Order: sequence, then structure tokens, then C-alpha cells
Amino acid sequence: MKGARLAGVLIAAALALSVPAALALPQYRTAAIRQFHYDEGNPLWEYDRGVMACTFCHVRASGGAPWNPFGEEIRAAFRADAQAGGRVKFPAVLGKVLAAGKDADGDGYADALEVWAKTLPGDPQSHPDQPVAELEEAFGAAGGEALYVPRGGK
Repeated sequence: MKGARLAGVLIAAALALSVPAALALPQYRTAAIRQFHYDEGNPLWEYDRGVMACTFCHVRASGGAPWNPFGEEIRAAFRADAQAGGRVKFPAVLGKVLAAGKDADGDGYADALEVWAKTLPGDPQSHPDQPVAELEEAFGAAGGEALYVPRGGK
């Protein structure tokens, strides 16, 4: 009886200790959230899956393959940097993709504008409500693509 109780306590303790790890977001996602400044004003952002959905880069809400057009842009940038022989770092690749001014999903809004407006740059059905020119002006006044340059420029 004591052995069963002890086993139950140990299992409960292991589960309790693993909850923060299970709730934590994947490393690329946490890096992107910080780089996009989506963590600002939310002290529990690391446990808030609503801060940035997996569908930011992936087709499925659960993540993994396949990737949407924005995710494919990031993957292509990773491959290009790796082929160039450099040590590939996610924040630098992400900054480079956004600085390119592309519109991965073809909805008329550049990826960086969609990141700033907190819409999905890989989903043509998700785009800002504001007209492009108005949004570009506000984005430029806020700092433009420079907002997404990784800390230290790398």
C-alpha cells in the first residue's frame, strides 16, 4: 500500500514539474514572438498559445509539415544561408525574409506589414483591414522593417 501511494506521489510530482515544459512554446516560435515584439505587455506570453498561432508558418494549427507560403519563404532563406556556408541563425533569417518586402501569400500586403498588423503572412484570407498605403505609412512611422532586425544586428 505504501509503495503504491509513493508511486502515485512520484507520478503526480513528475507531471506537475513537466507542465511548464509541456506548455512552453517551441524555440523558433518564442524567438519570432520576441523579434516581432508580440511579447510586450503580456507577462505570461510564453504560455499563451494565442500570442502567435502555429499557422503563422504552418498549414495545420498543430504545426509541422506542410508549411504555408510564409513558412516556405523562411525555409528557402534557411537553405540559401546554409548553402552559402554561413552559420544559420533563425532571427537573422527571419529578419532577412521580412526585409525582402515580399508578400508570400499574395494578398497585397507585404509580410512585414502583416507581422506588424498581427495578421498571418502565409494565409491570403488573413490580412489587415486598413488600406495598404495607410498601413505602410503607419508602419514606416513606427520604424518599418528595422523593428524586426534581431538584437545585435544578427
